[in-house]
Amino acid sequence: MIDIKDLFNCEISIEKNIIYKEKQPPSLSQRHTNDSFSYKWQNIDKKEGDLEALDYFQKKWYLDLYGFTSENVLRDYLRTKKIIFDAGCGLGYKTAWFAELSPESVVIGMDYSNAIFLAAKKYCNLNNLFFIKGDIADSGIKHGIIDYISCDQVIHHTDNPELTFEKLSDLLVKNGEFACYVYAKKAIPRELLDDYFREATLKYSNEEIQELSKQLTQLGKTLSELDLQIDVPDMPLLGIKGGLQDIQRFIYWNFIKCFWNKDFGEELSVSTNFDWYSPSNAKRYTEEEFRNLITLYNLKICHFHKEEACLSGRFKK
Repeated sequence: MIDIKDLFNCEISIEKNIIYKEKQPPSLSQRHTNDSFSYKWQNIDKKEGDLEALDYFQKKWYLDLYGFTSENVLRDYLRTKKIIFDAGCGLGYKTAWFAELSPESVVIGMDYSNAIFLAAKKYCNLNNLFFIKGDIADSGIKHGIIDYISCDQVIHHTDNPELTFEKLSDLLVKNGEFACYVYAKKAIPRELLDDYFREATLKYSNEEIQELSKQLTQLGKTLSELDLQIDVPDMPLLGIKGGLQDIQRFIYWNFIKCFWNKDFGEELSVSTNFDWYSPSNAKRYTEEEFRNLITLYNLKICHFHKEEACLSGRFKK
């Protein structure tokens, strides 16, 4: 087994499965974002049923996002990697998944929120798994030693996603791979509201955003239950696509995020809305902008995934 201390370019200490290192205090916007995710993850962690459902849906989605046709394919892939880094691991369920699938690999999960302590406690039985609290753009990990980096649904919540992308890319070995997900830009009216709310959210408490998220979930559910389609004209200057569309999805993609998924249920749907409205850091990208970022750091696309909500892929150094 690799000595975990040899992976870092700074002094670290290890207590059970938690790595401690010196870290710079976060900016106001990053601190607000961290606090919002600490609040979210602590709420989900208290509800075992919700966590199990989230675990199921997220793992299934992960395979699609990054081009793995099955869990067995992911297992075979990870077992070729000596060191795996889950950058922005939250409650650590995907980090633990990686560690379970590839028990001979060293797996490190890092997150800026207090969820890291919940993760460390929950998965303390996995001897190849370590957690560290801090900034994924300042991990303290040596350059050129990580075989696989997963930054799933996280990088857009950092202060400077482009810098974070660069810093994470630098950690890869030659031919190492970087799996990354970013939010996709939506229609102009939706983007304007989202940009406004990024600034406004700083003055609201987590409890207020949680209440708003419940209201938005109810709106999404009500619109969905109308089971109504409308014929929308193409409005390219506003970024609004034409055609026959469900009324809930039309409003959702073009004007206001009001997420509802009956398979998720109410609590996870509320959490999804909270996930969007609470963090002050939440940058979005066009496909061209994301592809340019990949090219800028000389990464080769192994798999690219595009949908209305997001852009993702695996990129080789």
